[in-house]
Amino acid sequence: MWPPARCAFSFLESIDSIKHRAILMTAYAAGLRVSEATHLKVTDIDSQRMMLRVDQGKGGKDRLVMLSPRLLETLRTYWRSAHPTQWLFPGDPPDQPITRSAVELACQKAHRASGVTKPITPHSLRHAFATHLLESGTDVRTIQLLLGHRSLATTSRYLKVATTTVCATTSPFDLLPQVQPPPTIPTPPAHF
Repeated sequence: MWPPARCAFSFLESIDSIKHRAILMTAYAAGLRVSEATHLKVTDIDSQRMMLRVDQGKGGKDRLVMLSPRLLETLRTYWRSAHPTQWLFPGDPPDQPITRSAVELACQKAHRASGVTKPITPHSLRHAFATHLLESGTDVRTIQLLLGHRSLATTSRYLKVATTTVCATTSPFDLLPQVQPPPTIPTPPAHF
């Protein structure tokens, strides 16, 4: 299971490259697959509607995902320093997107620097996105749409809820008015 949000913060804070920080933050903040994050184009950012366009995600499907205000700020800072033109995260050569392996190496480096003991991969950021949304009260159907899953069963595999969250959940029974015990009828004495 993915660690709490504070571990995600420690991990993201440990990324020393502005480009790598921007792409890994994007993967976490929007719940993207690493291939979706690497293939984002500058034109996929819709700051008017606060959406990211995922072009040809898994299964060749396009979808729109949330663009958080903090992520938009991060992407603008990154854009001002790198000035990407076609690919949001260009690779070597710049007319191609950054490779999955470059993102994975950046992730491994940040993981070592963060001191987080749980495994972290670019794909686990997607799991963290889903888990943290669920723990904050987002319904599973919304998470399914954000992740771009066709089946709710696929989404449910991502959602391993922390034991503390399960234990802290109130039973609907506890929300009912207190039921009074039935009146006890005294047992007549045996000698009558």
